[in-house]
Amino acid sequence: MQSLSDISLVAQVAVFHNQRAFDQLVRKYQSPVRRFLLNLTLGNEALSDDLAQDTFLKAYTHITQFKGIASFQTWLFRIAYNIYYDYKRKTHPQPLSEREGNGKTQSDELSTPLTYREGSGVGIQMDIHAALAILKEEERVCVTLQLIDGYSLDEISKMTNMPVNTVKSHLRRGKEKLTTYLKNNGYDGNR
Repeated sequence: MQSLSDISLVAQVAVFHNQRAFDQLVRKYQSPVRRFLLNLTLGNEALSDDLAQDTFLKAYTHITQFKGIASFQTWLFRIAYNIYYDYKRKTHPQPLSEREGNGKTQSDELSTPLTYREGSGVGIQMDIHAALAILKEEERVCVTLQLIDGYSLDEISKMTNMPVNTVKSHLRRGKEKLTTYLKNNGYDGNR
């Protein structure tokens, strides 16, 4: 039933330019979109807030393009992913595959190793962002969407415009890298 209320709100925005209806959509999806972008930007709150704002602005200006084939949330996350991807392309003009295929991983750039901090939610969040930093962009997107945000393979495929098997490959490699990294940095899974 949530998607029915989303479709109703989208229709009110598209047909009547009802800003209150859009405000309801923003309130409903602001936290998930910001969390998604925060994980992609490795904890950069200012950047993730800017990208989230751009996401909602683009969603508002293009709301008539929402066809209802996927859920509104999937459509919105696709916009968020595209906004993030465009940002990365502008700030790092070389293709992702070339940038990451140079033998140097992002983990080589991490100066502080992960440490387990008993009872520290902020410390653990920083550790998660440090662990996510070792992943390639595509792996980070897929892992974030599935493990942190709880989306299915089909939803991730629609959001990222990647085939399901490609999503599965990115997830498998990303999970393997995360497991190894976390074990090597004091997380044994028993805490």
